[in-house]
Amino acid sequence: MRKPLIAGNWKMNNSIAESLALVERLKVLLKDSSGVEILIAPPFTALAVVRDAIRGSNIKLGAQNIFWKDSGAYTGEVSPLMIRDLGCEYVIIGHSERREYFKESDEVVNKKIGTALRNKLKAIVCVGETLKEREDNRTMQVIESQIKRGLEGISTSELRIVIAYEPVWAIGTGRNATPVQANEVHAYIRRLLSQIFSEDIASGIRILYGGSVKPSNSAELMSEKEIDGALVGGASLDADSFTQIVRSACMV
Repeated sequence: MRKPLIAGNWKMNNSIAESLALVERLKVLLKDSSGVEILIAPPFTALAVVRDAIRGSNIKLGAQNIFWKDSGAYTGEVSPLMIRDLGCEYVIIGHSERREYFKESDEVVNKKIGTALRNKLKAIVCVGETLKEREDNRTMQVIESQIKRGLEGISTSELRIVIAYEPVWAIGTGRNATPVQANEVHAYIRRLLSQIFSEDIASGIRILYGGSVKPSNSAELMSEKEIDGALVGGASLDADSFTQIVRSACMV
């Protein structure tokens, strides 16, 4: 059985002091949560202080991005070795905001996944369609392309991935896919993973939903068979809201 994962993506928010205050509150609220894996991805500047704060707790640490080289003359980039050195277990790759604002292609996403896995990090691989692509009935076509290109050449021997389905039209807009719509895409992703790897491997890969996840819709989303958790944006910046989402996954 797949253990639910609730991941909080803080994006470009919170000073070091604000990050510390948030995580201290989360530690108290979430200390008795069981049956669910809890992850937070603060901005790079706060990773060290958050790492120290969550030591010994049930909260895990992740980064929001990496570069695909271990070191070198790449001004402003952060390597997987640096992320691992900071205590990160996970890294988010291919988020729709990276694809849109920084023009990250499926090929770039593929390189980042490869270097993350080689460096013993777990990759949360984001895929999703725009509003126009959905309106043109191209959702499955877009998802298939992103999955197959993103995972090209990835060996099953180093497969430590989570897929996050995030319909771009639902991120930060207040709109979200219905649970049935989300589950349909999740089921399709699992079929694709079965084709790429095997049915046994695919059955063990968690697929999260991301797209305006909040306390008011999280329980209904988590009740769907193929939804294994959530990649939470704005709601992860509020300790009470994030806690409610975690608890909705605990009840599944």
